Amino acid sequence: MEHKWVELARQRLREGNYSPLLRPQIHRREAPADRSGMMCAGEQEVLLWLLQPSDLPVVAAIEETLRTLGRGAWEVSAAGGVQVTEELSPDFYDYQPGPAWRYREQLGFRDQLTIVGGGHVSLALSQLASTLQFEITVLDDRADLPTLAANHFAHHRQQVDYETLTVPSGPHRYVVVMTVGYRTDMVALRQLLGHPYRYLGVMGSATKVAELRRVLAAEGFDLAGLRGPIGVAINSRLPEEIAVSVAAELIAVRNQ
Repeated sequence: MEHKWVELARQRLREGNYSPLLRPQIHRREAPADRSGMMCAGEQEVLLWLLQPSDLPVVAAIEETLRTLGRGAWEVSAAGGVQVTEELSPDFYDYQPGPAWRYREQLGFRDQLTIVGGGHVSLALSQLASTLQFEITVLDDRADLPTLAANHFAHHRQQVDYETLTVPSGPHRYVVVMTVGYRTDMVALRQLLGHPYRYLGVMGSATKVAELRRVLAAEGFDLAGLRGPIGVAINSRLPEEIAVSVAAELIAVRNQ
């Protein structure tokens, strides 16, 4: 389908036809019209919109917002063309169909991954997660930590005190705890449990995680939302392998 639309766009450019085109695409062979050529079922709408020189300031504003990890949204509509707005809707993207159609999408990352602990697995997970549309924050309580200094994949790095750890919660917030050891994991989890994260998990062996759960449960914490040991079962050993297993679990939760 993508190839067909690229060729259609080229044809319209050659013909000098620069008007917007919004067309439904139906992914069923028996559809009487607007068949996409695919058989996976479902439908979608595809828009061809030619950017004009007058749109360059909007494109520049979008680029600057993305570069600085700012917040905002862009939209394209039948009435207003392409615009940037600071008005954020509850949904990350929104489409209003019909003659007065409008599509709006927030700029930047929807999903926020906070890794508590800046060691070797954190570095490997940051590298992998940076390819998966996560905005990444890495926190550690150690000063001058080489693996934290080397972590150029994270968008934010910070030395913190786990006793006063604060991580924003919400439906697109993912938190992974992988500190230097059992005691610091415990301190961090005490600050995180009870907040509505999309994902909260702790790295460690089954024995270590069981002991964490035992102590925290005895202290009265609700552990229903805590995952651990984190990661899908692939017999991972190397930091990079563990990162793959954890990233796979994050993807599974995100796409539920």
